[in-house]
Amino acid sequence: MRTLGPRRIAIAALATVGLATSLAATPEPAHAVTAGFDHTIYWNNVLLKAYRQAGGPPTTLSRAGAMMHLAMYDSKVSLGGQGKPYLGTVAKLPNWGYDIDMNLDVAAYEVLKVVFPTINFSQDYTNSRSIPPQGEPGPEGWSTTVGLGAAQNILNARANDGSTNTTAYSVSYTAGQWQPTGSGSAASPNWGLVKPFGLTSGSQFRPSLPGGFTSITSMLTSSTYAQQVNDVKRYGSATATDRTADQTQLAWFWANDLDGTYKPPGQLYSMTQTIAKARTGTDTTRLFALVSLAMADAAISAWDAKYQTSIDLWRPETAIHEPQSDNNAATVPDANWQPLSADRNGVHFSPPFPAYVSGHATFAGAWAGIVKRFYGTDAISFTATTEDPHASGVTRSFTSISAAATEDANSRLYLGVHYRWDADQGLATGDSVANYLFTKYYVN
Repeated sequence: MRTLGPRRIAIAALATVGLATSLAATPEPAHAVTAGFDHTIYWNNVLLKAYRQAGGPPTTLSRAGAMMHLAMYDSKVSLGGQGKPYLGTVAKLPNWGYDIDMNLDVAAYEVLKVVFPTINFSQDYTNSRSIPPQGEPGPEGWSTTVGLGAAQNILNARANDGSTNTTAYSVSYTAGQWQPTGSGSAASPNWGLVKPFGLTSGSQFRPSLPGGFTSITSMLTSSTYAQQVNDVKRYGSATATDRTADQTQLAWFWANDLDGTYKPPGQLYSMTQTIAKARTGTDTTRLFALVSLAMADAAISAWDAKYQTSIDLWRPETAIHEPQSDNNAATVPDANWQPLSADRNGVHFSPPFPAYVSGHATFAGAWAGIVKRFYGTDAISFTATTEDPHASGVTRSFTSISAAATEDANSRLYLGVHYRWDADQGLATGDSVANYLFTKYYVN
């Protein structure tokens, strides 16, 4: 486990303690916070704001979220919080006082500045420090070196994790293999090779190939494949008549594929906030660290299955348009078929990466797996919201964590961008990721 050395901590103290002390002595007027507010949830909201502003694929966004929340978690554990550290504890300097919230703020701020370099978080930091630190300072005053050290630890640990690999994807126009659908070139094609946050590798929980088949030819000519294609053709069409009004609503509710929304990881973070706020005594720093950890590794696992196997499965719209190149008499081509999924102008599209497994479903499985294990029950009722512009103002209520995750996964079939096996195997993969990470990192 990595920690900052004594010399680096001492240098950091010179640069940051004075700033923290001055903020505590003459706090800025409160713009967005009140006394007793939850600093973890505050910074999670800042993160969601950054998601909306930065946009991009859920891969990079999930990595940023994990880095921020894990730095905050290690700061809190270093200052006496419950649990074992993720990377390691950061030692306090003698003769200085350490306010946990002050160090949480610094940890979040320092990470966000790096992972979103084009966004200015200065006002967010000022707002977070508008409430003075609690208790008495040490003889030398207040210090933020623990938060700074935890942030630097995570930045160091992820500096060469493979996330900047821009090797281009080589498109194959072989039947069954993914090809561009008009929504852009392959997104995050190397993400399955990124160093995981807690797993041993991106392939640790790699699912079997679609349908359990061993080759693309055996898959394409099977009745199972035909059923998968025909299901999404029937229920995921832009003009589907068999899809119910509720199925259409939930398809849009869970989408959040468009830039300007908080994207799929952000929606799950928002639901985590809702659940945590309703349950007194939640250690939010610990909960969000586990959720973010699981979602980051869920992204790596899902993108491993998408790009690093022998089948980079084509999207339903390609399968439905294809001129019988699958050699399966049970699939009938329809060149005019379009998925329900659409941008803000109503232009229908599929996300620009292979279908199997569903990223939404894998995120949902990982999220649900952590939350229900953290609280020791799946039977948690809550109401969730969405930022997808096609479901503005819509809320949906659930009686369990798993019910929400399952609906999230199935929504992709009704949106017309995924097959059912993408959803089912994505959920299972996400839960496997969550179970492994929860067992590895959750210590009472």
